[in-house]
Amino acid sequence: MLYLIETHGPITTNTYLYGDDETRHAFLIDPGFTPERILAAVREKDITVERILLTHGHFDHIGAALAVSDALGALPICMWEKGKKYAESPDWNLSANFFPPAGFTLPAARMTYLPDGACLALAAAPACRLHLIATPGHTEDGCSYVSEAAAQRTDGDRLAFVGDTIFRASYGATHFPGGDERTLMESIKTRLLTLPADTLLLSGHSEPTTVGEERTRPWYQ
Repeated sequence: MLYLIETHGPITTNTYLYGDDETRHAFLIDPGFTPERILAAVREKDITVERILLTHGHFDHIGAALAVSDALGALPICMWEKGKKYAESPDWNLSANFFPPAGFTLPAARMTYLPDGACLALAAAPACRLHLIATPGHTEDGCSYVSEAAAQRTDGDRLAFVGDTIFRASYGATHFPGGDERTLMESIKTRLLTLPADTLLLSGHSEPTTVGEERTRPWYQ
């Protein structure tokens, strides 16, 4: 099960539902804006969301997380452990720039911080798993969520939710606080482009691409 929900705010963000077709349980990845739009999609498709996963802590990927979590029974909001300062600081998550004067934060009580390499399985469908891999560079806390089939090179859905680490024919900006181009290139080359060539890369702001397609870009040579 894979659904795209475009969420609209100062920036349009790709929000995803990924899960198990039989049980209709799923992960929600990067709820950027418009919680009512996300909740309508969840209801329309009869999905039970178990966890909210964040690829990084920028405002356009976390903006609807708390409202959706509240509406669905205080769901855990998960991110890589280096995301704490982004979740807690409007200056780091950039919300102060777009929602002055105070911006917004995510409450510590709702957050679950995960280590690099964490494996997340749906309670209702344990075979449906995503692996968190650290992919910093766009931000210090950037991570990607890689499906079991892509991570283990087995049959099944080979895909990765990559946030703003890599786009179709491009890659994430590095001029924001915590960004570093050399780190980003290292993340892309060693952690994403080493996945199977047919792995679908699902980003926060572009059309899908594949590992094989992105390996051909001259800037990764």
